[in-house]
Amino acid sequence: MVETAIIMVAAEQHATPVALGLDPTGWVALSMIAVFALMIWKKVPAIIGAALDKQIAGIKSQLDTAATLRAEAEALKVEYQTKLAALDGETAAMRARAEAEATALVAKAKNDVKTLIARRQKTAEERIAAAERTAIADVRDSVVRAAADAARNLIAEQHTATADAVLVERALADIAKL
Repeated sequence: MVETAIIMVAAEQHATPVALGLDPTGWVALSMIAVFALMIWKKVPAIIGAALDKQIAGIKSQLDTAATLRAEAEALKVEYQTKLAALDGETAAMRARAEAEATALVAKAKNDVKTLIARRQKTAEERIAAAERTAIADVRDSVVRAAADAARNLIAEQHTATADAVLVERALADIAKL
């Protein structure tokens, strides 16, 4: 027991190392002050700030590009909707012209050409319907391609894979409505 007490007393009486009048805590504090002074002298905060400013400018540029692409896509949509409305008007005019032609033919040759008039009117309506279907299909295809390209660019820049999945499902539903 006496031996353990001597060992415990010896263990409690250790000396703290000191170099040039500073203990380890003082040296750590002095080295940290030196590191901070070196960082300020080499202008590290300004370099970090400049890098962050550059990233901010890049992000702003991407947002501006995305806004421009969106505006272009909306303009294309309006343009194609206008074209579709114009085609509807032309179709109505074509139908009116065909009916007028058929009526004129009936008035000229009521007795002889009743069957011929019916055949021509049917042919004209079929041509009009075919032209209508072709024109509407062409306009829809163009609108879908333009909207898909614009959406693809916009989505590629700003969305994650999960957001992309939701947008793709919405786009497919919108296309199915057309």
